[in-house]
Amino acid sequence: MSELIPKHGGYRKLMSFQVAQLVYDVTVRFCDRYIDRRSRTHDQMVQAARSGVQNIAEGSHASATSKKTELKLTQVARASLEELKLDYEDFLRQRGLAEWERENPLRQALINRRCETADDVAAWVIEEAKRSGHCGHCGLKGLNTAKGLLSTESTTSTQSKNYPEFSANAALTLLAVACALLDR
Repeated sequence: MSELIPKHGGYRKLMSFQVAQLVYDVTVRFCDRYIDRRSRTHDQMVQAARSGVQNIAEGSHASATSKKTELKLTQVARASLEELKLDYEDFLRQRGLAEWERENPLRQALINRRCETADDVAAWVIEEAKRSGHCGHCGLKGLNTAKGLLSTESTTSTQSKNYPEFSANAALTLLAVACALLDR
């Protein structure tokens, strides 16, 4: 016998939810490190990331009774992530930092890494920034020209705060993945 209301939910298994949740975790860390906690931008970025995750979950739950509501909430999630994308782009532009082109091999390297946690993303940022010869504190190339500014702290979460260009671009890459998944 078929069920009156089909099964719904299961959003935690959706790749779009998993990537959006990773974007949320990365965004919270990013904002805590690079954006003044008292600023409206800090709050807006965290809320946009949260909205992306929450609306995917709500849409999944609504799917049993209303495909129209599911699609609407999915579009709200997508719009929230697009708003967040603009905030990251603004961050880079306002600080004179480079935004990676779509063809940048670092974007694909991050995607191929299949990071599951914000710690995984932070570790990738540090590895790639150092491999590329970027100074952590000033965002400039040339580790040897940083004149002693390199941190002596050794934890992944502490070191990643020193790479704003790589951190913002990593978030933008993850956002592109989440948005592509939602567009499908």
